[in-house]
Amino acid sequence: MTAELVRGQNQALPWTRLEIGVEADRALALGAVLVGEAGHALGGAEGIALPGAPPPPGLAAPGPPAPTHRLAVDLGALPSAATRLDLFLALPGGPGAPARFGALAAPRVLLLGPGGEKAAGFAVTGLAEETAVVAVELYRRNGAWKIRAVGQGYQGGVPALLTDRGIDPETARRLAADAQAHPVAPLPAAPRPDPEPVPAGPATPSGGRVDYTHPGRRPTAPAGRHPYATPAPAAPAPPTAPAAPVAGDASGWSMEERLHNQVWGMFEDLARTVAAYRGAVEFAEDRRQRELDAVLDDPRSRTGQGAADARAAASERYEALVARAQEALDRDLAQLAAESQVVEPALPPALAGWESPVWHAYRPPEQPPLSVRLGDLGLPEAPELRIPMLVRLPLERGLWIDAGRLSDGEGESRPAGLRALAAGSAALHATRLLAVHPPGGLTVHLLDPGSGAAAFAGLRNAGLLAPAPAAGAAGVAEVLERLTRRVDLVQMAVRGGARDALPPGLDTAEQLLVVHDFPHGFDDRAVTRLRYLADEGPAVGVHLLLVADRDDAAGYGPLLDPLWRGLLRITPLPDRHLADPWVHHLWTFTPPCVPRGSAVLETVVGATARARRPGR
Repeated sequence: MTAELVRGQNQALPWTRLEIGVEADRALALGAVLVGEAGHALGGAEGIALPGAPPPPGLAAPGPPAPTHRLAVDLGALPSAATRLDLFLALPGGPGAPARFGALAAPRVLLLGPGGEKAAGFAVTGLAEETAVVAVELYRRNGAWKIRAVGQGYQGGVPALLTDRGIDPETARRLAADAQAHPVAPLPAAPRPDPEPVPAGPATPSGGRVDYTHPGRRPTAPAGRHPYATPAPAAPAPPTAPAAPVAGDASGWSMEERLHNQVWGMFEDLARTVAAYRGAVEFAEDRRQRELDAVLDDPRSRTGQGAADARAAASERYEALVARAQEALDRDLAQLAAESQVVEPALPPALAGWESPVWHAYRPPEQPPLSVRLGDLGLPEAPELRIPMLVRLPLERGLWIDAGRLSDGEGESRPAGLRALAAGSAALHATRLLAVHPPGGLTVHLLDPGSGAAAFAGLRNAGLLAPAPAAGAAGVAEVLERLTRRVDLVQMAVRGGARDALPPGLDTAEQLLVVHDFPHGFDDRAVTRLRYLADEGPAVGVHLLLVADRDDAAGYGPLLDPLWRGLLRITPLPDRHLADPWVHHLWTFTPPCVPRGSAVLETVVGATARARRPGR
């Protein structure tokens, strides 16, 4: 099965020999750059694979610009100094070639195994004025190779992309001209079917039919047609009931991964469905306004029955377009709601809400999960539909629970009791992270001046927190010093290839530092160390959960701006502040909560504590 990656997601590579495939509806140029430790092209121009040029060791030569590509890679044959392989797509030159990626359908990159099996896919969406894009990268981490979906575009094209990797501008322009000047490989001819009507759908400014399908769920090409050719319009199918949704019908190596990818697919489907509806309504409003302006522009038709009839006709067309868009939206929301009702009960504890019955049969896991749920996301057009917000583990970014101001759509407000709610939210997130890690797999440190004692009392009494440090600045400095030293030691061991040489007694479990009521108790030195942990810690298993009001740290000025930008901001109350990477909707984040009167939290904390006792 094919795992559908999203931008920034990575996946381990089980092979050293593989292929990278490209599927597009127009001819694109394919190239690759071997990158060394410094982030520059390895060996300069010799580390770049371009059409018609001798490729570096371990790579096949890319073909000329074409709608489909297959590039063979032998990771074992790459130079030992290569830490990364960037694969990029570029628009070919010549008359009739598109001027930017935003004018094309999103190309798709495939990871193919040695036998040609499809292991992962990535739809390169969100491009606009770019003419070159780094689609994916293969990178070496701790001796193992992984693939990451990147999707980083360059408006300056291949020259800007190569210059960013240390190639001098003149050489970059010459290489780019060579890569894009090769003849375009023709697309095999496909049978031309008779024209058939297109099924009705909500109108768009371009006049085309809106495609609501997930970018990774490509239909199988009919027999006799080139598999990557643009499908011909199909005749309207007779109305039938939609297929019943099934939990875990996405691609993945395990049921957990399939459920994770299915939830992400639902999130993307909701984003695009609402974007199509909003676009259709905006188009209808713009069209009605143009028609009304045309009536007013002509003095002879501003008044009288003719003007009234024109205004009525414009309103009727507007209402018809909006009704058609609403009908499509309702249909898609109903399908997503049905899928949510099937998927939600099937989610494992790491992905389930606290109201899920799966927690009543909770047992500490033997392996850490693929991802964890931070809350729910929703849009105003679908107030009853909530999509789980999942983040990969281990956390690549720290978390910031904002105990300050929340957006209310018109200004900013600070609800009463928000600080207490933020402390309770932090304790709930820490509890889930402890529960979904195997016993001994996560150590939680708490820095709290005392204001969060009630919120963290359950975890403290159960023995699930590291021993409390000394009160005040001395305790803060002690914990930060210990974790900073751990980061330095693990970094040196990893870089030197001597991970077995770590000092005895060093806690090798993942570390979570919970800082409540920041910056209370922090001096300048402690703030510097906290920033260091936020930047360097995630790569070596030290993660940060910060509870803070940004205004309280305003005295540090711009010194802390990189810290706020580097953390994922979540809130203790529902708030609209998260945007998706495709159409940039503002999503309402709803934090997790335990149902009133439920003892599920005590049950989970007790089971987690018992599993961590010595001898268990």
